[in-house]
Amino acid sequence: MTGFTTNLIHADDSTFQRTPDVVQPINVTTTFRYSSNPSELIAAKDATIDITGGNPVYSRLSHPNSSKAEAVLKEILDGEVVVYNSGLSAFFALLTHYNPKVLAIGNGYHGCHGIANIFTRLNGLKQVGLDDLDQLNEGDLLHIETPENPFGTTHDLSSYVKKAHAKGVIVSVDATFAPPPLQNPFDFDVDIVLHSGTKYFGGMSDLLAGVLVTKDINVKNALVSDRVFLGTNIANLESFLLLRSLRTFEMRITRQSKNAEKIVKYLNENIKSFGGVLTDIQHSSLQTDAYIKTQMKGGHSPVFSIDVKDELIAKSLPSKLKYFHHATSLGGVESLIEWRAMSDTTVRSTLLRVSIGIEDTEDLIEDLEQALKSFI
Repeated sequence: MTGFTTNLIHADDSTFQRTPDVVQPINVTTTFRYSSNPSELIAAKDATIDITGGNPVYSRLSHPNSSKAEAVLKEILDGEVVVYNSGLSAFFALLTHYNPKVLAIGNGYHGCHGIANIFTRLNGLKQVGLDDLDQLNEGDLLHIETPENPFGTTHDLSSYVKKAHAKGVIVSVDATFAPPPLQNPFDFDVDIVLHSGTKYFGGMSDLLAGVLVTKDINVKNALVSDRVFLGTNIANLESFLLLRSLRTFEMRITRQSKNAEKIVKYLNENIKSFGGVLTDIQHSSLQTDAYIKTQMKGGHSPVFSIDVKDELIAKSLPSKLKYFHHATSLGGVESLIEWRAMSDTTVRSTLLRVSIGIEDTEDLIEDLEQALKSFI
């Protein structure tokens, strides 16, 4: 079996190799010439065409760079892949495809809640809590984000899937905060997996992308058909950038995960040395649940959250840091910190979300230490 990193670099070698370039070019065209061979045209017109393979027709359907990105992601995500122009486009496509009457959803990313609210406004989608499975029936949807935004803490997939499937409920998982090799939700028999490719797959804070992964080829084909009319295929430049980033994905996510674990461990062991400024740390590496070791088999998310003593400290702490940019988002090679109330009004005002990059761990620890102690 071909290795994970080898697939990141070579899984698309046989897909749309239209030039001898080692780094394939950006295809900026929106449309492609049909074949001049009449027999090929007749065959294409009369056949059911795989619009993400073969000869490209129109870039809203697919194009060489998007198909190459899907080829790589298919190998590392253990399923059939459809790529979108953002993570929220992917979640919108997921709800459009399954069209549940009831959605059970946890806290997680406020953007997904915003889309769910649109469905509620348009067709009466009922929304309930993650643990309100008694209100779901066959064909309804349980959507779990794990690890959960903004905390980096996890939910027990095995337990939720067993309960949901016993009722015929579909289970979708947003695994953005811990993509393979950190965790693989398909190990727990989930139905469909979502990733914001903007984050760790992109990794450079310079592109938007979304990914849905399914084991069912029929679901994949239906999603692709919907994508044509939703107009949410990933664009040419972003596909090229995504492919570039995927080549180094494993090295980045592995280092980021290890960095985060070391930093969380340091903060947790030294919390008393900050004079009450640091009041809480949340991260899956601090959870003691039995399922953690099995579910997070490749390591923990590079994202965690901290709480500080009051809102003023939360507002001010980012400006005290040298190596952390005060910005939203996560997953890039640079470390970020966000006073989360800036972009999510549902969280407490004392919370900061931290996304760890690939810098030297010792420098990041020293930076956080001096910033926290400046408030004593």
